[in-house]
Amino acid sequence: MRCGEVHRDTKETSIRLTIDLDGKGRSEVATGVSFLDHMLDLFSRHGLFDLEVQAQGDLDVDAHHTVEDVGICLGRAVKDALGGGEGIRRYGWAILPMDEALVTVALDLGGRPYLSFSIPSLDGGMGDFSMELIPEFFQAFCNNAGANMHIRVESGRNRHHIAEAIYKAFSKALDQAVSVDPRVEGVPSTKGKIGE
Repeated sequence: MRCGEVHRDTKETSIRLTIDLDGKGRSEVATGVSFLDHMLDLFSRHGLFDLEVQAQGDLDVDAHHTVEDVGICLGRAVKDALGGGEGIRRYGWAILPMDEALVTVALDLGGRPYLSFSIPSLDGGMGDFSMELIPEFFQAFCNNAGANMHIRVESGRNRHHIAEAIYKAFSKALDQAVSVDPRVEGVPSTKGKIGE
C-alpha cells in the first residue's frame, strides 16, 4: 500500500494527516477552517485519494498557520507514500473548468521544489479563508513533496469557482503523477533516483 502518515506539532498547530494514494476518494477532514475542509474533501474525491486530516491551530490569530502547515503535512505524506518513486509517471497535468473559471496545473515530482502561481487577483476570500492562503498552501506542499508545480488561472470572476478549480486540477494532476505505469522500470529519471 502506498500510504503516508505525518504527525506534526508546533506551538502554532497540531496536525495528524494520512493519505492513501491508491484509495477510493474517501475523506475525513477537520481543520477548523471550513473552506480548507471543503477544498481537501474535493481534492480527495476527485484525485481518488483516501485522506484523513485532523488539525488544531491558532485560529484566534488567523487561518494562515493552519493552512500552511496542512500543506506541509500533505507534501510530506505524499513523499512518504511514494518511497523511492519506482514505477510512477512522475509528471501530471490538468486543465479544469469550473463554470466561468479555467485553471491549468502541471507538476513534476522530480525532487526540486518550485511553485509558479499566476492568478489575476488575490483580493478577498471565502469566509475564514483568504485567497492569499492558496499560494501559501501550495508553496508548503511543493517544498515538502519535492514538487515543481505551475498553477495558471486562465479565466474566472468568482473566487469560490477559481479556488475550487485550482484544488480540483491539483488533484487530477497529482493523481496522474503518482499513478504507476507498468512500462516504467525503476524510477523515471536518467539519474537513477528522484527526490534528491
